[in-house]
Amino acid sequence: MAFRLTSLALLLALLPAAAAAQTPAAGKGPCRAVEAEGQPYTVCTVDLRRERVRLFWLGSDGLPYSSLGTLADRQGPRLSFAMNAGMYDKGQAPVGLYVEEGREMKGVSTANGPGNFHLKPNGVFYVKGERAGVMDTARYLRAKVGPDFATQSGPMLVIEGKIHPKISTDGPSQKIRNGVGVRDDGRTAVFAISEQPVTFGAFARLFKDDLGCRNALFLDGSVSSLYAPGLGRSDLSRPLGPLVGAVPK
Repeated sequence: MAFRLTSLALLLALLPAAAAAQTPAAGKGPCRAVEAEGQPYTVCTVDLRRERVRLFWLGSDGLPYSSLGTLADRQGPRLSFAMNAGMYDKGQAPVGLYVEEGREMKGVSTANGPGNFHLKPNGVFYVKGERAGVMDTARYLRAKVGPDFATQSGPMLVIEGKIHPKISTDGPSQKIRNGVGVRDDGRTAVFAISEQPVTFGAFARLFKDDLGCRNALFLDGSVSSLYAPGLGRSDLSRPLGPLVGAVPK
């Protein structure tokens, strides 16, 4: 009898540890693993009523943060996640609109040109108070948002519930990609990064069909990187331009 009780006690003591081992990321930040169409992604979901989503580009020394590791070192444990936040030039400056703490540091670009940024319509991700939004650039300009933070990139992935008309179902280009969408009337910002190279079509469908975002914006490809301390992750990459992350309110 004593042996049975001792064995039972030992089993009960081990159960919490076993459960924790099966769910290592539970309750450890906004990021989680998601699978869509057989492809693995990491998705970071932020409730703007509880956390502040903001952009980072230049540090107090006037130089770009350049890497997620540098940003994490300077922000400390208050940074719950971060990723690259839009396209940039050789000097790590934003290609299009960039607003930080209400100050427009780079104006909107409506120019035509090559590459993903100019695959019209491109768009803007912005944060104003406790709401975030994604709009195509023309609509953003008409709306006169006056954001706290904003970054322009392209192309749009999802526009009012429909996939960008120039994105094929599954084209030949496959890259690691990251992007952002919104839902819950802008109260929730949803960031995603692919864990393997994916097509634009698959990435757009992730936001539309699996993440429930009526509007979503492509941020970048190839250089796509993630900092997610709750997952024990801090990606290395080539020097980056604008970054986006979540901090306490």
